[in-house]
Amino acid sequence: MEQCIDIVLASGSPRRKDLFNTAGLSFDIFVSGADEHTDEKDPEKYAGILSKRKAIASAEAYKTSQNDKKILVTGADTVVAYNGRILGKPLDEEDAFNMLMLLSGNVHQVYTGVSAVLKNEDGSISEDEGIFFTECTEVEMYPFDRREAYDYISSKEPMDKAGSYGIQGIGGRLIKGIKGDYDNVVGFPLPRFMRELKARCYIRF
Repeated sequence: MEQCIDIVLASGSPRRKDLFNTAGLSFDIFVSGADEHTDEKDPEKYAGILSKRKAIASAEAYKTSQNDKKILVTGADTVVAYNGRILGKPLDEEDAFNMLMLLSGNVHQVYTGVSAVLKNEDGSISEDEGIFFTECTEVEMYPFDRREAYDYISSKEPMDKAGSYGIQGIGGRLIKGIKGDYDNVVGFPLPRFMRELKARCYIRF
């Protein structure tokens, strides 16, 4: 694979970093600390809005000595939704417990918004050749009881994850099945992103 553009990942998520490394992408990480508050209630729009906000904020703040190159700054935001209700990262263990019991035995959706903007040689930011999409994966959980939920919470794994679980970790034992992209549930829809990069000739196989 030949990579034809420099990429900056506007995320501190170790899971997204691992996915980018697995794909063989060369990239820098730069997190801007963008405002993540929005009144949007639709989970698909919510993820898209925040991913774009992160990408633009990081692109504005990112500095490079290589002023002769365009840079693709990529932001992402993942949310879990059940019956249209957005479930973000838990505030505390009680919040994590309430989310898990809500999801127990049910099907929910995981949305990841992806936004990639270009930072041009002159420092300007362009969306015209960027990448913007939201991926949805349906996830079905096994039924589990309060004891199993609290046992999982005691591992601390749920505390920094949307929906209070991680499919790639201990939380995988709670998952009965998925419909769609597994990587999207981990935190970044890598297969579609790679296709979008290829379609714009940002990578070549």
